[in-house]
Amino acid sequence: MTVKRIAIVAAILVAAAVCLGRMGPAAAAQMFQTDTIKTKAGDLRITFIRHASLIFTFRGKVIHVDPWTKWADYAKLPKADLILITHHHRDHLDLKAIQAIRTPRTVILASALAAAKIKGAMALKNGQKTQVLGLVIEAVPAYNLVGMRRPGVPWHPKGEGNGYVITFGDKRVYVAGDTENTPEMKALRNIAVAFLPMNLPYTMTPKMVADAARAFRPKILYPYHFGKTDTSQLLVLMKGVKGVEVRIRKMGW
Repeated sequence: MTVKRIAIVAAILVAAAVCLGRMGPAAAAQMFQTDTIKTKAGDLRITFIRHASLIFTFRGKVIHVDPWTKWADYAKLPKADLILITHHHRDHLDLKAIQAIRTPRTVILASALAAAKIKGAMALKNGQKTQVLGLVIEAVPAYNLVGMRRPGVPWHPKGEGNGYVITFGDKRVYVAGDTENTPEMKALRNIAVAFLPMNLPYTMTPKMVADAARAFRPKILYPYHFGKTDTSQLLVLMKGVKGVEVRIRKMGW
């Protein structure tokens, strides 16, 4: 490549970067990574937004988890058949995002405190189970063990937040919400895919994630909602652990 052509390419890349920056985080984040998980009932497609926001597509149904308009233009994303809200904090409960993707037929499941803020939402308490759209959904407790807002006050008190185990065909998928490596998490079994948070100081350290993963052994582990935490630490901690595949996707901030 000639010097002149290199300069032209460099100029184009700079212009593209400037344009992307002007778009803002929500518009820039419309380029999402995806994965596909095979189940006996069909493919499960996972779309990774950012932070704690995910989309599952399965057998023609669209399931949004903790949609947040900071990182996506939800008016341009598929409408929801089901919305799962883990808890009431603003980066997980965004009424604007919910309004953009809900329809008269959309089912919304949420923790009790979150459901109280969303018209028409159904509350699920820790340990409860329900069936929606042919999917079995279980609410798993999500809370801090050691992470404190101030002495004696956890970032996420027990009983306020949910993680969810969703059964897609023969695959159980666990989205942990904001939590640490609780006994309830470590007691889970037969989890095909797990999303575990690693956003410090609010959720788990890489060591906590590794500890939990070694206990309940998900076949595929995605660290998610990991902020600026160095995900390579988890890869080191999980090295040599058989039967658990760690997949890193763009889910920071």
